[in-house]
Amino acid sequence: MSLLADYNLPFAIAFGAMLLLALIQIIGVGDLFDLDADLDIDADLDSPNGSGADFDGSASIMGGITTLLGLGRVPFLIWLMTFLFLFASIGVGIQSLAGNLLGAPLDALLAAVATFGVTLPVTATLVRPLGRIMPQDETSAVGIDSLVGRRAAITTGQARQGYPARARVRDRHGQTHHVMVEPHEAGSEFHEGDEVLLVRREGQTFFGVPLAERKLAPLN
Repeated sequence: MSLLADYNLPFAIAFGAMLLLALIQIIGVGDLFDLDADLDIDADLDSPNGSGADFDGSASIMGGITTLLGLGRVPFLIWLMTFLFLFASIGVGIQSLAGNLLGAPLDALLAAVATFGVTLPVTATLVRPLGRIMPQDETSAVGIDSLVGRRAAITTGQARQGYPARARVRDRHGQTHHVMVEPHEAGSEFHEGDEVLLVRREGQTFFGVPLAERKLAPLN
């Protein structure tokens, strides 16, 4: 059974895409794309005081889905290459089995849909042990831009426009970084202990918005 036959077209495309991604990794072009950051859903964004409940619920659901699929166990390109290889291999196997049992392979689209459903759990099962044996330094290094979109806590100083304060932020691997943060909005101020969401970066300075409105002390 030929991989290039019409009924194996989806699997031939997947196999070709896997080879292309492998080539990208070998020549180092993959370093230009921070694909892991786009898929990262971090429970650290949950607010301990209960604010932002809708966001927390969505993050929990998405976090459960990505955990179920094995995303985050290994770099996304590794996950994708594993998925594509298994998709192509399982798909060709299904078509071969269908040819032996039914006398002819399945329709290419039907075979692709069935193979997709089988490949997802198989990929998730395989990447878990793979993530444990991979060198830690290949999965824990992050670019500074990946900290945008994460929650930070002001640790030292008072931040206002033009005067950043020191803040603590954890990346998607749980590693702590200390950055300088100032308010994104003019007239806003951050104080020690405030939690902010980092929304952009200019040079070495991050800009944030408050995660919760500051509560005023009640009047006596």
